Amino acid sequence: MKKTLVPAAVAFLLAIGVANAVDPPEVKEGLWSIQRHNIDNPGNKKTDSTSTICRNHAYDQHALSLTKNLKGCTVSQSFQGGKYSSKSHCVIGGTVMESEGTVTYQGDTSAHSETHATFTPATNGVSETTMIMDQKYVGSCPAGVQPGDLTTSDGRVNHLWKH
Repeated sequence: MKKTLVPAAVAFLLAIGVANAVDPPEVKEGLWSIQRHNIDNPGNKKTDSTSTICRNHAYDQHALSLTKNLKGCTVSQSFQGGKYSSKSHCVIGGTVMESEGTVTYQGDTSAHSETHATFTPATNGVSETTMIMDQKYVGSCPAGVQPGDLTTSDGRVNHLWKH
């Protein structure tokens, strides 16, 4: 995984409702839409993306197992009043990544997350990034789409789980 993908992956895992020391609510199984807004600095470079992911509770547990196996990271977490918060400190390949994020749940069909991360030294020219993500349940997964299938706006499918 590229170093610049680490905060995105951590934020994504937080936003889909996984945690290892606390129990955020389980979310509805099925197809979820994802709207993501990133701001990278220096340069205030803004990017927006949309995608969908097919989820079930087993896939969420798989994603959780990935967060537990991130070498070089310490994480503190809490969940209270529908809001999950996390802080992490990671040392990956000589780069220190500090991140802090929150996920706010609206029942089991919607989540809003905001995550900020810094990199020392900068990774691929990025010293800090902010990601804002909104996820919403949209219904059953389409035929042929399996849990862990992430589909980008251009139709590319990334199989994040067993196939």
